Amino acid sequence: MSEGNVAADQLRLFIERIERLEEEKKGIADDIKDVYSEAKATGYDVKTMRAIVRLRKLESHVRQEAEALLETYKSALGIE
Repeated sequence: MSEGNVAADQLRLFIERIERLEEEKKGIADDIKDVYSEAKATGYDVKTMRAIVRLRKLESHVRQEAEALLETYKSALGIE
C-alpha cells in the first residue's frame, strides 16, 4: 500500500470519527433541550436556569470578578 493510500485512509477515519461525534453532539443537544422544556412545563424560568448553568461553569474567582464588575456598572447607572 502506498503512502498516499495510508494518508487517505487515515483522513477518512478522522472524518468518520468527527461525523459520529457530531451526531452524538446533536443527540445530546436535543436531550438538553428536552430537559429545559420539561423544566419550563414544571414552571421554572428557563432563561434563569441557562444563566445559572453558565455561572456554574466559571471558576469561583472568575464568577466573583464578573459579579463585582456587574454590580459596579449597575451602581454607576443607578440600577438596583
